[in-house]
Amino acid sequence: MATAGALASTGTAYLGARNLLVGQATHARTVIPRACDMPPRADGVYTRGGGPVQRWRRGTPFDLHLMMFGDSTACGYGCTSGEEVPGVLIARKLAEQTGKRVRLSTKAIVGATSKGVSGQVDAMFVAGPPPDAAVIIIGANDVTSLNRIGESAERLASSVRRLRARGAAVVVGTCPDFGVITAIPQPLRSLAHTRATRLARAQTVAVKAAGGVPVPLAHLLAPQFRAAPEGMFSADRYHPSATAYALAADQLLLALRDALRGKIARPRVEQPSRPAAPARGCEPTRGSIVSRLWRRPLPAVPAAVAAPAGADLGRGCPARQLGVPASRAASSPSSPHCPPPPRPASRAASSPS
Repeated sequence: MATAGALASTGTAYLGARNLLVGQATHARTVIPRACDMPPRADGVYTRGGGPVQRWRRGTPFDLHLMMFGDSTACGYGCTSGEEVPGVLIARKLAEQTGKRVRLSTKAIVGATSKGVSGQVDAMFVAGPPPDAAVIIIGANDVTSLNRIGESAERLASSVRRLRARGAAVVVGTCPDFGVITAIPQPLRSLAHTRATRLARAQTVAVKAAGGVPVPLAHLLAPQFRAAPEGMFSADRYHPSATAYALAADQLLLALRDALRGKIARPRVEQPSRPAAPARGCEPTRGSIVSRLWRRPLPAVPAAVAAPAGADLGRGCPARQLGVPASRAASSPSSPHCPPPPRPASRAASSPS
């Protein structure tokens, strides 16, 4: 009876805790508005000296191609101007510090998880050649979606490996710290903080193993969030503010410059018009599929039938145009494209009935 009572009390406590967390999660969703607005976009080519961004069109010259992958943080959700978006901040400072013309392309999508990043990379490979540099910010939605930590880290590592296999320098901003988001009530905030910390740790190991450079944004920015939360969050009290995005962009830029050291030193080599074949382990692109079809061997052409001497081989026969005797050209296997001689009409067909 004592054991049964203990189990019953344990079950009751578990059910009560579960109901408490579900209630807090529901309350947090009402306090934190759903991300529905489109973040500002300012893709294009950035040069030293500032000035307005140059819209990129086919044929517009650039030295480095930077792509942003990830979730709403990579998009710059919560910013009121394109100049506050982390991709723009990185592109402008990279152009200013290196003197290179930096093209920025944003592939990130609000609400994306690590699985969504894999889809963003898929779409990029189909659309065109890979970038010189890739910045990925991901993890928050994997925590809120309760995705498995190991699987989320491995999906991220797979995307990093595919980009690295095509020569791109890859920098990853790991999962942010949920412990600084006061809009999430306790104890749900502590549980989210623990899960986010575990995911960031797993992401760091996986990204390093895949050849990328992890940047622990939670560890680097948490002190500023705790010291001045009113200036580090946007109006929804969940996404970063322009000040927080600027701090994150500075940390990502430091890692990106180190990863790009070799690419910055040498001039850019223009990509061929046809996309190169993907590296082993990458999904095929439309260009690679077509190229493999072209490389298939042609079916064997039957040998030409010998023609009587003096027979007309046809006006378009290459052998006749080269002055080769008709009988020799017709019997030669090196002239498979000469049309066969016309068959003489049979006597039965030519004689009157």
